[in-house]
Amino acid sequence: MTGRDANQGECAQACRWRYSLQEEARPGEYFPVFEDEYGTYVFNSKDLCLLERLPEICRTGVDSLKIEGRMKSVHYVATVVGVYRQAIDALFAAPREFSVLPRWREELAKISHRPYTEGFAAGRPADGAQVYATSSYRQTHDFVGLVKGYGSGRLVIEQRNNVKQGDILEALTPEGEIFSIELAEMLDADGNAIIAAAHPQQIFNVPFAHALPENSLLRRRIHDG
Repeated sequence: MTGRDANQGECAQACRWRYSLQEEARPGEYFPVFEDEYGTYVFNSKDLCLLERLPEICRTGVDSLKIEGRMKSVHYVATVVGVYRQAIDALFAAPREFSVLPRWREELAKISHRPYTEGFAAGRPADGAQVYATSSYRQTHDFVGLVKGYGSGRLVIEQRNNVKQGDILEALTPEGEIFSIELAEMLDADGNAIIAAAHPQQIFNVPFAHALPENSLLRRRIHDG
């Protein structure tokens, strides 16, 4: 429709465009399509998640898995790749004992996503399973910052979303470990006490017991998530 190849990272997101209905014998006459007060979802998709199918997928002999990344945040990519890396390693270490761990599902719920589905991987879905009531995204956590360094007992953070003193954050390290951090005694880059980091990519620091790897992701739970 656009001459842009979605598989080369140039998706035009045609599934998000607004469409009308045209009857074959009435060219030029466009009729609105509504499923509810918000519009129609005829092209909307859920997000494919085949974590439960990893043993079957790996038995096919594939060399790599495609993780969706275009138009996605660093938080999305890091979280999804981390979960599948851990799951694949666990599968190859003990194939007979493999099962999907609850914490992997919890991690995938933290990122912005549509409801997950296995699509047609297990055969034809039951009637109604492919009818989607909404295109809304869901997530349990917001990406709010990156760890940029450590010194004198303080963690240096680059803000990516408004945070304030007293917030409890999760730090996701490149190795997949998760740490809890309370934003206490916040200081800006000049050593001045602040109660919030509201400026885009603002550098600030907080006390913490030990260093964390640079570029560890920081996220905050959405209370109504």
